[in-house]
Amino acid sequence: MITPKLQEIASAIASGSAIPYIGPNVLSLEPATCHVPATPEDLVKLLTTKVSVPHKIRNNLTAAAQFIENFKHRKSVVSLMTEAFSPSLTPNILHQFLAGLSKRPLLIVDTWYDDAMGKALSDIASWGQIQGVSQSEHYGTWVNYFDAQGNESSELEADAWSIVLYKPLGSISPAKNFIISDSDFVEVLTEIDIQTPIPPRVKELRVGANFLFIGCRFNNQLARTYARQVMKRSTDKHWAVIEGPLTRMEKKFIEEQNITQINMPLAEFVEWLISNKSQQALAA
Repeated sequence: MITPKLQEIASAIASGSAIPYIGPNVLSLEPATCHVPATPEDLVKLLTTKVSVPHKIRNNLTAAAQFIENFKHRKSVVSLMTEAFSPSLTPNILHQFLAGLSKRPLLIVDTWYDDAMGKALSDIASWGQIQGVSQSEHYGTWVNYFDAQGNESSELEADAWSIVLYKPLGSISPAKNFIISDSDFVEVLTEIDIQTPIPPRVKELRVGANFLFIGCRFNNQLARTYARQVMKRSTDKHWAVIEGPLTRMEKKFIEEQNITQINMPLAEFVEWLISNKSQQALAA
């Protein structure tokens, strides 16, 4: 049954006004083929099995990464992240759906470090990726640009891409850029209120758009801050697919940002997306 909330999403997708904003939980759709950490909890567990960190920060991803950076060098963090996200990852049904959307230009925001979304876009000629980069490795530069072949590109060339994949925290591919440690986030958060780290092309494409959050939670300050700043100057109507009860801070955040919760299992929502697209194709 298509509820009014789902109909709003269907209309936004059909018109091209919906910007997909995907988080790590999208990898849970096909767990059997997911060979990389699919949650922050999985990732910090992996990092701390490789390097001993103080017990009090063993479950804190950014603090654990900072400890490793301080005592083992930044190269150790990059090496561990590369090892974690190098295993082959096949795009799942959601990645493929998003890559197949027909409305252009299109912005896709992906807030995890895997390369599945990029792989799903690989058959499209005119697309590119904008990655957030660490100030410890690229001082004075907030993002790097890469074309469809993974070659370094530029802000000017990004204006011509029909699809922009924005990876604000970086990605394993093509250049192993990772915003992961406390110091990485401090640098970004110092400037993000005035939008300095947000690429101009992203600012342009979000105007008049609705955001559709899929596989994301807003149960920590970093997630809320990034979402809030990426959404700035878009519309005042958005949706988030989150099953079950929200935390107190999540509820406060989505109310402030006028985000409507779609309270249904992620797999069920994706099944509806695919079915709705098929029905539209038959109707056409």
